[in-house]
Amino acid sequence: MTGPSDPKDALRRYLQSTRDALVWKLEGLSERDLRLPRTPTGTSLLGIVKHAANVEIGYFGDVFGRSWPSPEERVSDEETDADPQADWFATENETAEGIVDLYRRVWAFADATVDTLPLDTVGCVPWWPEERAQVTLGQVMVHVLSDLARHAGHADILRESIDGAAGLRAGTGNLPDLDWPAYVQKLTELANRF
Repeated sequence: MTGPSDPKDALRRYLQSTRDALVWKLEGLSERDLRLPRTPTGTSLLGIVKHAANVEIGYFGDVFGRSWPSPEERVSDEETDADPQADWFATENETAEGIVDLYRRVWAFADATVDTLPLDTVGCVPWWPEERAQVTLGQVMVHVLSDLARHAGHADILRESIDGAAGLRAGTGNLPDLDWPAYVQKLTELANRF
């Protein structure tokens, strides 16, 4: 068996790997490219990272009775009430560098929760229905990992559409060495038969 055998260590490792992949998708792009909406619902690379930071603050903080030390840095309930997408875009006063820095500090905050509590520690998700609000740290770790992995997949596609950068992580592409335009042409021809 490779990798950590302790379930908490395994979850922590996959969580950090997904965080790293998400932040890597921002590297080398201009502030405009990071902010520009890339989908009909306004999704941007920088917005995904800002959302991820707020998700982790909530699940690894609020759920277990821990307050984020700088409440002015997170999207407030009032901001979300005014705009339900408030955590999905960078405001004019925010920078890519600042949001990435915030997210890296959120990692340390979230990791402190994971490091100090057993996986069976019970917390309460106040924004979930009452009948499901009681959760364990293990459930929260799986939930957040699932959410972040989904958004890292979104970021993969957005980044590839900007400049072709693709792969699992910086310097370690997990894609075969192919003539990609020819491959896409082959798939297009196949699709056009239907």
